Amino acid sequence: MIRMYHVTKRYGDVTALRDVSLKVGKGEFCYITGPSGAGKSTMLKLLYGAERPTEGKLLVGGVDVSKLRGRRLPALRRSMGVVFQDFKLIDTRSVAENVGLALEVIGTPRPVIERRVAAVLSIVGLRGRGHEYPPTLSGGEQQRVAVARAIVNDPSILLADEPTGNLDGAMAIEVMEILQSIQLRGTTVLVATHDAGLMERFPYRKLRFEHGRLVSS
Repeated sequence: MIRMYHVTKRYGDVTALRDVSLKVGKGEFCYITGPSGAGKSTMLKLLYGAERPTEGKLLVGGVDVSKLRGRRLPALRRSMGVVFQDFKLIDTRSVAENVGLALEVIGTPRPVIERRVAAVLSIVGLRGRGHEYPPTLSGGEQQRVAVARAIVNDPSILLADEPTGNLDGAMAIEVMEILQSIQLRGTTVLVATHDAGLMERFPYRKLRFEHGRLVSS
């Protein structure tokens, strides 16, 4: 599903990733871990095409991401879901509208959007809450909305950047259980985190970075 061959990413004189080679299989759950500044977020940005490698080759589903141009890049992103630490919800839109936005922008018919939004809200434990607005929800509930938004288009890959970083212990566990259930449905899940307790409670493969290098896999 994901293959990296000697990928390096530089920002001016700063090297964020150094000579990274790895493989992540279809349906696998992996942590991207390491101290702050290790390259975790840069790794995710490369995967969904927000950044391009300075050197090396990055394949997602057999497609060389670094060579995508024009409409092909948005097409790749539609095969992925991305969950951010700070949720990135629109406060003036309802939960259902936030979740359905990705389908709306690609012209999905309204009845289909409504069915799919209802289905994913049920998966994340928010059935019947679509009429509410993000400011009225707890942090854990907002993160669940963000997860629902990321999976509403049935992505083959789900990327989560510190998805539990702003949550307390119980809420963090709930979000991880949702991500685990999504992986069990066949989605490849990559979670960037430095939370050792969560990685111990939910033991999966760890891709550990230090100073931009992959030091263990």
